[in-house]
Amino acid sequence: MKKALTLAAISFALAGALAAQARVDVTGKWLFTVQTSAGGGTPTVTLKQDGEKLTGHYSSQQLGEAELTGTVKGADIKFMFGADVQGAHLDVTYTGTIESKDSMKGTVNLGGLGDGTFTAKRQ
Repeated sequence: MKKALTLAAISFALAGALAAQARVDVTGKWLFTVQTSAGGGTPTVTLKQDGEKLTGHYSSQQLGEAELTGTVKGADIKFMFGADVQGAHLDVTYTGTIESKDSMKGTVNLGGLGDGTFTAKRQ
């Protein structure tokens, strides 16, 4: 009986921690560190979360300025935007995991031309 109560307490504690992580609101300004085979960059991304809906603004020296849209489902985040680079249009997609209220990490797809990884910290 004691073992069952201990397991139940651990289960509730883990469920509470996961639920707290799932409720993180990513609204705010984030500094991303991106690495791809073509190099890296440090874009700034301003996000606004409304339930599972995500909107915002992307800014970098490499891809310029763009409005973004996406989703947040639990600890999963995904957003995309279009960018024009040297006359070519790219559909850029970031897919990741919210690690804490102030950090996330994941992958970026540069319109099929390349892939990379990112980490992000809330500013």
